[in-house]
Amino acid sequence: MIPQTHYAKCGDVSIAYQVFGEGGIDLVFVPGWVSNVEIFWEEPAYARFLKRLATFSRVILFDKRGTGLSDRVSEMPNVETRMDDVRAVMDAVQSEHAVLFGYSEGGVLCALFAATYPDRTTALIMHGSYARLTRRPDYPWGPTDEERAAFNEDAVRHWGEAIGLDQRAPSMAHDQRFRDWWARYLRLSASPAAFEMLSRMNMRIDIRNVLPAIRVPTLVLHSVNDETLPVEGSRYIARQIPDARLVELAGSDHVPWLEDAEAVCDEIEEFLTGVRRGPETDRVLATVLFTDIVGSSERAAELGDRAWRDLLENHHSLVRRELERFRGREIDTAGDGFLATFDGPARAIRCAMAILEQVRSLGIGVRAGLHTGECEKMGEKLGGIAVHIGARVMALAKPGEVMVSSTVKDLVAGSGLSFEDRDTHTLKGIPGEWHLFSVRF
Repeated sequence: MIPQTHYAKCGDVSIAYQVFGEGGIDLVFVPGWVSNVEIFWEEPAYARFLKRLATFSRVILFDKRGTGLSDRVSEMPNVETRMDDVRAVMDAVQSEHAVLFGYSEGGVLCALFAATYPDRTTALIMHGSYARLTRRPDYPWGPTDEERAAFNEDAVRHWGEAIGLDQRAPSMAHDQRFRDWWARYLRLSASPAAFEMLSRMNMRIDIRNVLPAIRVPTLVLHSVNDETLPVEGSRYIARQIPDARLVELAGSDHVPWLEDAEAVCDEIEEFLTGVRRGPETDRVLATVLFTDIVGSSERAAELGDRAWRDLLENHHSLVRRELERFRGREIDTAGDGFLATFDGPARAIRCAMAILEQVRSLGIGVRAGLHTGECEKMGEKLGGIAVHIGARVMALAKPGEVMVSSTVKDLVAGSGLSFEDRDTHTLKGIPGEWHLFSVRF
């Protein structure tokens, strides 16, 4: 019997989801590519896989916005918005914390969620996933940009057929019944335009700098003969995530619910059975924002103490209003500047832009700097190298400029934000060179 489909609201968008299983562990299952939670159950192999997961967990299955039975959107959302959708579904089913299990693109989303929301993540499971979709000189796995672009063009041209099946499920590539189901599944999961937008966004996402910040128990699975994404990518992921466990499977399918389905479920069940939640993590992935009033000393001398104090109060009220609007958290106020954190870099950038726009009415100029990285919680304060990097990035910004690290830029792919290259810089007290970018207003 197919579970009933429900809807959770995330802003103005409705997210389709299903809940099934009686296990004591909540498991959020995030599909790769595109999905349709009802069409899944029409394929016996997929249904068996989901039912097996439900023997030891309460499975929470959903369609990402723009796909399947969830609301269609004019533009594919970035991963930050997709994390909001996960939280909306978890809240709808009253799941305080859950295992995040994703394959292919879904694994990327799960990894970012685990790093950003460790208090809501019991464990992380990635299958056939990647740190970035296309290769680079320092990441020599996956297709080239040209190869992936060619695949995208071909897929759009032939959408409605059994696109990508030969590489993603070679064990079933010659089964005509399965080919017909696969084509129907794709048609009912996304339109050609939605697929194209999603693929373009995925090509720009790079989570390599995020992986070391994941501090929850992690299981990385990959079929050694996967023809879609090479196993070396998962080996890299397992090396970067502290204490991650890597299991290489014998099959060739990219999806987890066919040739290696039983082995995948066995590994997951063993990994989760008897797992105890550890102490509350003292480290978390966050985007830090630093702001600073430009030429504050000169302006204070010009206005005098009382007028300057009044101006600062107006400035602080304005900044706090924007922080509340964009879900930022004030960490510290040192004189005329703010340190705040966000659980998503796109929101942090838009907050900084809003602050810079609003303070013009006060006749002052402000600069801002942002970096995303692992921060150390020290009571109500934050520390760690990421905080120092954010401060150094801000110090290099010009009046009226929002400067970001390359880590921030890489994580907001698909958000509609644009940047100008500000070249590489040496940050005082920080090893190596850092590529910085200015946000275009």
